[in-house]
Amino acid sequence: MILPGATLGLLGGGQLGRMFTVAARTMGYEVIVLDPDVGSPAGAFATEHLCAAYDDMAALMRLATECAAVTTEFENVPASSLEIIAQHIPVRPSATAIHIARDRILEKRAIRDFGLDTVDYYVIETDADLEVAIEAISFPALLKTATLGYDGKGQKFVANASELVSAFHQLGSISCVLEQFIELSCEVSVVLARSVCGHIETFAIAENRHTDGILDMSIVPARVNPEIIARAEKMARILAEELDYCGVLTVEFFVDVNDHLMINEMAPRPHNSGHYTLDACLTDQFQQQVRTLCGFKPGKTDLTTPAVMVNILGDLWSGGTPAWDALLKYPGAFLHLYGKKEPMPGRKMGHFTLVGKVPKKLLETAALLKKALVQTNNSSLD
Repeated sequence: MILPGATLGLLGGGQLGRMFTVAARTMGYEVIVLDPDVGSPAGAFATEHLCAAYDDMAALMRLATECAAVTTEFENVPASSLEIIAQHIPVRPSATAIHIARDRILEKRAIRDFGLDTVDYYVIETDADLEVAIEAISFPALLKTATLGYDGKGQKFVANASELVSAFHQLGSISCVLEQFIELSCEVSVVLARSVCGHIETFAIAENRHTDGILDMSIVPARVNPEIIARAEKMARILAEELDYCGVLTVEFFVDVNDHLMINEMAPRPHNSGHYTLDACLTDQFQQQVRTLCGFKPGKTDLTTPAVMVNILGDLWSGGTPAWDALLKYPGAFLHLYGKKEPMPGRKMGHFTLVGKVPKKLLETAALLKKALVQTNNSSLD
């Protein structure tokens, strides 16, 4: 076990890395962040910020020699970098798990190999693959790049064969996954933590609403029947066990109109839909990341209150600085800003969480507060 006072390494310095760093330093650890961005949000809280590329050998060896263990903020770091560090110290989650999660083709094949459901899909790597898929799939469908796609990036809705061909070429004719479009009842996610010894704790399942491919709101507990909750937890556990996973793992699910549950994708890290845990659980997802990295069992994940988490995007700055007073004067509201200097449309700048006893009231209040952030008259919330 790695005790407080030791130094932990982190590849990636965005908001997820920032919240990991805050948790780790609060628990008594030092943190070295490797991130090429001079304005890294995590770097501002770290003991040291190595401003270098993720494949910079000197920086990787600094982590390998000065840290007791290393983790990642996101999956789009080179697996080869993790493998280099893993020759010297523990890397959790493993380079193998990261490699699978960063590629939709590998990810979906692994999920199916483990006996778990996904939507019907076809691998598109060449124009010849397009011809096969066109004959096999029913339109409409979604074309997604195999790598580097997140928050709606790298994907296109296609209504027919002609649009599919055009979309594939617009995306650069690179490896893609073509997914059958299905009518959804809702989307939910399971965030869990698994120790190196295989002990698993799951958080309350979140119901997620998206706008333009970006998570807008998470509602906890999810408003789905208990049987779906039980199946989602079981599927997420199977995935973690089959991967021999160590760390925080997020599994996103589609629930269709017939209550059929399918894995959409996995994230080998804390997740946007798990941010509610910071204000509504005994242990939050970032504390779990520290605990599992350091060889401890995950903490207890009891939900202490219903919650609604709302993302704050750069769009809110279009008319000036958001009206933070409208939010902060409201009891039960918790504001988390990520330290990013430049707001841009679609960029995640922060989030807020509402907690309270009545979920329906929380949803209504969340909608009002989101509007109030860009209004000058907030008297309706007094």
